[in-house]
Amino acid sequence: MDLKVFIESLGCSKNLVDSEVMMGLLKEYKFILTSDAYEADVIIVNTCGFIDAAKKESIDTIIELGTLKKEGNCKALVIAGCLAERYPKDLLAEIPEADAVIGTGNYPEIIKVIHEALKGERVSKSGNINIAISEDLPRILSTPSYTGYLKIAEGCDNLCTYCIIPKLRGKYRSRKIEDIVKEAHDMVQKGVKEIILIAQDTSCYGIDLYKEYRLPQLLTELCKIEKLKWIRVLYCYPDKITDELIDVIAREDKICKYLDIPIQHCSDDILKKMNRKTNKEHILKVIGKLRNNIKDIHIRTSLIVGFPGETKEQFEELKEFVQNIEFDRLGVFTYSQEEDTPAAKLNDQIDEQIKEQRIDEIMNIQKDISFQKNSNKTGNIYDILVEEKVEEENVYIGRTEYDVPEVDGVVYFTCNEELEKGEFVKVKITDTLEYDLLGEIINESCK
Repeated sequence: MDLKVFIESLGCSKNLVDSEVMMGLLKEYKFILTSDAYEADVIIVNTCGFIDAAKKESIDTIIELGTLKKEGNCKALVIAGCLAERYPKDLLAEIPEADAVIGTGNYPEIIKVIHEALKGERVSKSGNINIAISEDLPRILSTPSYTGYLKIAEGCDNLCTYCIIPKLRGKYRSRKIEDIVKEAHDMVQKGVKEIILIAQDTSCYGIDLYKEYRLPQLLTELCKIEKLKWIRVLYCYPDKITDELIDVIAREDKICKYLDIPIQHCSDDILKKMNRKTNKEHILKVIGKLRNNIKDIHIRTSLIVGFPGETKEQFEELKEFVQNIEFDRLGVFTYSQEEDTPAAKLNDQIDEQIKEQRIDEIMNIQKDISFQKNSNKTGNIYDILVEEKVEEENVYIGRTEYDVPEVDGVVYFTCNEELEKGEFVKVKITDTLEYDLLGEIINESCK
């Protein structure tokens, strides 16, 4: 089959892994993958439906690519992912260019859906959110060859009142340790040097399969893989960060001393309304343990401002918390009133203008913190993962172990010799920007 397929993957890295599995299936069935949407016979938009901004981006992308039904070569437009799971009927009814929708648990059926759509049928496949995770599906990595995401579980049982994910992704389902390790081995054999562990909640890993949290054991097994340089852990909830997990991160050199801990807020009243299983005192205790036991640990967090009923006093408490804790990395979202979530029914919804103002206030605090933390790195030497060369200059762009790709900062450094993407070099930091670093390579051959 010589039909060309273009995939646009939106949203989170977990969604990207689903897109990569679809790419694997397409290649197995002799479709031709293309990066040119204009020449594609089939276009798949793997959407995000988490919050309003993500939904808008998804809809805008669908509409934009839908014009290629007339202006390009597109014969079938397929809407996949979270938005398709959430609004399957509405999407087909309101977007005439769409030929098919396929939900989060149905994407393994992508080949069948495409064949039906090409026959002129309008196809809708969704509702299979608790499907068992298949371990025999092919996957094509779309990230740079040296880095890749490894999904260790699907779904979520946390039931935060603002979040629609459990209704789109189902209950928490862990993969077996041996299956994850096997996939990691396969990735490393293909040249991957940095593996990024993802799930809706990685700290919950294993509770459904083994009746206990098994992230420490999983990390220990992954650290045994030769030629794997970095293992990065994202999305650890503070209520499940155990002493055992802290010990493993501290002990194992391959585990990046970087942890993503989404706390969302620090006010006990707001946390309770969010149905978060923690409180301010516990969050402080966990952060203290991490910093006391793991040398140079970098902590990223995410916050939500403008949650229903968030008072000026509670917001001031959050600002003071951010100022005092000095997170190494921080992202802020405005609360999004999502239908079919308990929080959407709460009184005292906050005005959007106030939410945006609160984001600005938090980020202004964090900007100063980030600049100071970066300034403190001047003179330090770090292992840098080379990612890009600036055209016609002897300047390269790379990352430290404290930076997630496309999320955190980068390091700009000089070198007079050619470096390979995915290579590790030692760089001395010479100057700093708000979120990025400047440096010079100290390898003898590049002086």
